[in-house]
Amino acid sequence: MVVLLRIQRNKELEKQLQAQFPNVNFIYIKDKDEIIKYIPGAEVFVTYGEDLTEDVVFEAQKLKWIMVMSAGVEKLPFQLLKERNILVTNVRGIHQIPMAEFVFGYILQYAKKLDVFLKQQSEKVWNKKVPIQEIYGKTLLVVGAGAIGSQISQYGRVFGMKTIGINRSGNKNEAFDETYSKERLNDVLPIADYIVSVLPNTTDTQYIFTKEQFKLMKKEAVFINVGRGNAVKENDLLEALKKDELAHAFLDVFEKEPLPEDHPLWTSEKVTITPHLSALTNMYLPRAYEIFTKNLRIYVNNKKNFINVIDLDRGY
Repeated sequence: MVVLLRIQRNKELEKQLQAQFPNVNFIYIKDKDEIIKYIPGAEVFVTYGEDLTEDVVFEAQKLKWIMVMSAGVEKLPFQLLKERNILVTNVRGIHQIPMAEFVFGYILQYAKKLDVFLKQQSEKVWNKKVPIQEIYGKTLLVVGAGAIGSQISQYGRVFGMKTIGINRSGNKNEAFDETYSKERLNDVLPIADYIVSVLPNTTDTQYIFTKEQFKLMKKEAVFINVGRGNAVKENDLLEALKKDELAHAFLDVFEKEPLPEDHPLWTSEKVTITPHLSALTNMYLPRAYEIFTKNLRIYVNNKKNFINVIDLDRGY
């Protein structure tokens, strides 16, 4: 059996994988151009997803399973994969710890003005009049109350925050103090101090946050997006910030990535930008390999109950 992999290389993890599956032929490639050369003989393709085009699938006559080593699968050719009855799995769940930590890095930076003190240090300024806030007792609203959102909520509870989750159904999630359906988002936005979006990129999440939602937020509210850029209409966000309809935005994801150099978000004093890396730590690849290894063992033994199977109709 041939398994084709186009992911970040790690010799130690690759060695462990080969030792566990001595009869599997693992082929590692670097360049996108090499996919067409090797994909016709591959039964399994391990990828981050962005290189899996319809042309690749057409050439992959033996392909039965795609393991996406990321959570986002929105760029996959779902209809074609469905027609070919190809199994798709991803590494959903490995992002919750690093992304939750990243969100609280944002929150603590804002509340404790850590960026201000760093600037003061560079200027050798001793100023104790910087207005510092507490996050204890504040309301944290997480839009996308899945695994990542639940982890964010748990960290919020440790800091003494009230946590509210938004999900599709509104069904209770024990990780949150309160849970509502997405239809109730506008009802709870006015009471939130920190609003965090961890929404995936689907047709249902397109422009969840527009001028209507930003107008409902407190003027002191902080908006954080670590989900996907399509959830936010960026021009509406910029306009809301200019009008002081909310205090600040921390953005790790954008409608277009990389963010164009001439985009006005870069120069807004009320925006903090990071380059879509909230999930990326030294533990990313080991955790991804752990899920892949478990699924590969299921696959070679012709069993069912794969981890993180993607619903090709829903897109996640």
